[in-house]
Amino acid sequence: MKPIIVSGIKPSGKLHLGNYLGMVKKSIELQSSGKYDCHYFIADYHALTQKYKPEEKAADIFELAVDLLALGIDPERSVFFMQSDILEHANLAWLFDCITTAGQLQGMIEFKEKVQEGQPASVGLLNYPVLMAADILAYKAAFVPVGEDQRQHLELTRDVARTFNKRFGETFLEPKGIFVEGLRIKSLDIPEKKMSKSLPKGCLYLTDSAEAMKKKVRSAVTDSGTEVVYDPVNKPALANLILIYSEMTGRTANDIVAEHKDSGYAKFKDAMAVAVSSSLIEFREKRADIAAHPKKVRDVVNIGAEKARIIAAKTLKEVKEKMGLI
Repeated sequence: MKPIIVSGIKPSGKLHLGNYLGMVKKSIELQSSGKYDCHYFIADYHALTQKYKPEEKAADIFELAVDLLALGIDPERSVFFMQSDILEHANLAWLFDCITTAGQLQGMIEFKEKVQEGQPASVGLLNYPVLMAADILAYKAAFVPVGEDQRQHLELTRDVARTFNKRFGETFLEPKGIFVEGLRIKSLDIPEKKMSKSLPKGCLYLTDSAEAMKKKVRSAVTDSGTEVVYDPVNKPALANLILIYSEMTGRTANDIVAEHKDSGYAKFKDAMAVAVSSSLIEFREKRADIAAHPKKVRDVVNIGAEKARIIAAKTLKEVKEKMGLI
């Protein structure tokens, strides 16, 4: 029996290259390895902790499903589903709330940061890590691919598993992290900050047209000088462009530098934009075909939900019995 991997992706607007080159690409690699029983879901419940318009959120959820399928999440090789379709997640989250302290949740770095940024300190935002624990433990996952910024949340999941096992009997594995080495793709216009939807001018979206991508790249901040060299310390803005070029084409930074060393920034930028956009042609074609059939998309996640629900329901039943609920 293969070890189970669980990973959720939150629908919060269009995917950009930073999203893809981090968690999404790693998820596809893990699926392709054939070593794991992969469970990938759209974390739509997690997306409700911020203010939003329902019609926009519905569109975000659909678009993310289309993106992930077009990028290579394969429902024949992975269980692909919608978080909110599996009611056991929320049920387990309440049961885990009862063995988690308020102090643990109030000490979460991400919670503090979100509140400092002005996000309302809702109970949902506070309990976010417990729902994440439920997402993972519902399937008794052995591994969870996470970024470094999610390390603390994973530790809470491990703590919930440990606490439950101690109080009610051995039930859960303490899932281990498969830490996705952050490529730290930076914003094109503010290279000190990571690429983010909150900085749209410096964001290369997967669905950007070739012309839109070229315009953004041409406007990208560059460092002093004109020589194209890969120097993350002294030329971080240029190094960021070379990194994107490399990751999206499979070419090494040295190879790219050798080709463009004497090109000057303007010609290099144009070549980089064309190469990156060209690498996404197949994705855009698949995406257009999938998006044209919304019922098929819904059918795919429904089939995935049926598979996921069997496991999650069995786990919930076991948890309820061990906690004395009859």
